[in-house]
Amino acid sequence: MGKYFKNNPPKVGSWITLPSVQIAEIMAKSGFDWLAIDLEHSIINISQAEEIIRVIELCGVKPFVRLTSNNQDQIKRVMDAGAHGIIVPMVNSLSDIQSAYQSMKYPPLGKRGVGLARAQGYGRTFYDYLEWQEDEAILVAQIEHVDAVDNIDEIFSFEHLDAFMIGPYDLSGSMGIPGEFNNPKFIEIISRIDELSNQAEVAKGIHVIEPEIDEFNQRLKDGYSMIAYSLDIRMIDRQCSRLFEALKEFK
Repeated sequence: MGKYFKNNPPKVGSWITLPSVQIAEIMAKSGFDWLAIDLEHSIINISQAEEIIRVIELCGVKPFVRLTSNNQDQIKRVMDAGAHGIIVPMVNSLSDIQSAYQSMKYPPLGKRGVGLARAQGYGRTFYDYLEWQEDEAILVAQIEHVDAVDNIDEIFSFEHLDAFMIGPYDLSGSMGIPGEFNNPKFIEIISRIDELSNQAEVAKGIHVIEPEIDEFNQRLKDGYSMIAYSLDIRMIDRQCSRLFEALKEFK
């Protein structure tokens, strides 16, 4: 288990899908441990991601980036922008997670190209960053396909994996039951992943999609070390809807 998650209270974060530094700042100041900029399911570009990373970091919160794909060039760019870690979608095999690790680490640990950007203090703090990235950069694998479940023992055996996160929509979709989170088949496969992660002592993560406290509390009881609590657009939508329903009483 990665040291960020080991022997610590659960780390609670959320997703940022809107290219807004203002929303990122509001969320970062609300008490989250980490915030993940979602490049997979948003229109956020690298330049906007860097601005959001800067705001999150200045608020004392860890900025992660969920990649569009397990792409060496994108990993290098988001790490150079200052991301403290990456969340890698569609990790289906040991080679997938090994490739992501190699792409985020400088030689001799990996094969990441060396350059000077924001993460390295534009050159001023290169050697500090060189030391930091060896032990502190966080690697999270998304388990979101039945193929990953078939190879889960190998994936969990990778010693540099800090945590994994279940992608419920894609995982259920790969089973032919998209969004059916109460389907017995989906519940069974989640239980299997949970059991195997406990055996491997890998920090486990999950996404509580709707901003509901009851499900969040259940995930705490289930022993998840990394919980993504909803996302910006769902929290805004739900809160606006709740307020409007309350206002109806005065019409």
